[in-house]
Parts: sequence; C-alpha cells; structure tokens
Amino acid sequence: QVQLVESGGGLVQAGGSLRLSCAASATIVGIYTMGWYRQAPGKQRELVAYVRSNSFTEYAESVKGRFTISRDMAKTMVDLQMNSLKPEDTAVYYCNLAVGTRDYWGQGTQVTVSS
Repeated sequence: QVQLVESGGGLVQAGGSLRLSCAASATIVGIYTMGWYRQAPGKQRELVAYVRSNSFTEYAESVKGRFTISRDMAKTMVDLQMNSLKPEDTAVYYCNLAVGTRDYWGQGTQVTVSS
C-alpha cells in the first residue's frame, strides 16, 4: 500500500504564495500520474493540476498562469507552486497518485487565503 504525505499548507494573504509538496512512501517505477485536487467547504472535490510520466501537464482554468506543478520522478514526489493566491483558492488540497487502475490519496492539507 502506497502512502502519500503532503506538506506546505497554511494561511496566506491574497496575492501571496505557497508551495505544497507530496511524497510517496514507495518509489513507483513505470507509467503513473501525480496531481493535486482541492475541496472547498460545501463543494465537490475538483482537479487543480496533474503531471503524467511523459511530463504532460494539465491545469484547471481557474489556476492557469498562477500555479505550477512539478515532479521528481526519481523520488515519486510532486510539488505545487501557488502564486497570486486568491480567497477562492481556500480549500483542503489533496495529493493524488494514479497507477494503472489504482488511485492513492494523501490526507489533505489546508490552504487558507485571507482577503
């Protein structure tokens, strides 16, 4: 069983930056995707960004130009650099690892952006 450990959440003022990190408990070899999702109170969990083994990345429209996802394939780690944060970015952010038909999730880290 692979475990994902997230870090880097916190409280920041609007316009500020945060960097989230996620590390897997095991090194995954082969094709996999790592990404970040978020869930705000009263809302469904939504995709923020993901990166595939071939380095292809995809972002939600709401974060394009502000967030950057990066991955260390040797260590099965993924980071999310978040700039120009807005109050509407406030949510619990979850790391995801997709390997074949299996999905693994982190415990979530709170990001709060004050206006």
